[in-house]
Amino acid sequence: MNTPNANIDDLQIDNLPNRLTILRVLLIPIVLFCLYFASKDFSFISEYKSLLGWAAAWIFTIASITDFLDGYIARKRNIVTVLGSFLDPIADKFLTVSCLIMLQHLERINAFIVIILVLREMYMTSLRLLAMNEGVQVPVNQIGKWKTAMQMVGIPCLMANEVWNGIPFPVIGHALIYVACILSLWSAIHYTFNMITKLKILRQQKKSKKNHDSEGVN
Repeated sequence: MNTPNANIDDLQIDNLPNRLTILRVLLIPIVLFCLYFASKDFSFISEYKSLLGWAAAWIFTIASITDFLDGYIARKRNIVTVLGSFLDPIADKFLTVSCLIMLQHLERINAFIVIILVLREMYMTSLRLLAMNEGVQVPVNQIGKWKTAMQMVGIPCLMANEVWNGIPFPVIGHALIYVACILSLWSAIHYTFNMITKLKILRQQKKSKKNHDSEGVN
C-alpha cells in the first residue's frame, strides 16, 4: 500500500510481483506491434497476418495472466511495495486501454463502446483517489471483477478475429465486450453509491466526535 510512512521494505523493487507487473508493461508494445502489422498489406508479411493476430491474442492473454499472478503472489507472500501499488493499476489501464483503442482503429470495436470503457476507467481512477484522500476503503465489487473477466476474454477474441474450428471468435469477442460495457457502467454506479454512503457515515462520525470534544471542553 502506498503510504507516506513507507519503510525500507515498502520501497523494494526486485520481487516477483513487481517483475510480473513490469513484464506486463513490456508486453504491451509487442501486442500493439503485432496488431498493427496484422492489419497492413505489406507484401513481406501478407502470409503471416493471421499468425500476427493470433500472436497478439496469446501475448495479451499472457499479460492478463500476469495481472492475476502478481496480485495473488503479493497477497500470498504479504508483499506490499510502493512501486507495486503504483505500477500495477497503471499497467492494467495501459494494457486494456491501448488495446481497445487499437482495436477501434482496426474497426473491430464500436467507437462508442471504447469511449464508454475508457471514460469509465478514468472515472473509477478519480473515485479511488478521492476515496484514498478521504480515508475511505471501498472494496472492488464482484460486478467489476466480472467486467474485467469479460474484457480480458473478449479482447483477444477480437485480436484473433477469425473463425477457427467452427468457433466464431469475432462474434464471441463482440458479445463479451458489449457485456463488459454494461457491467462497467453497473459497477461504476454501484461503487459510486457505496462510496457516497461511506463518506456520509465518515463525516457524521467526524461531526459527532467534534461535537463531543466541544462538549468536553465546555
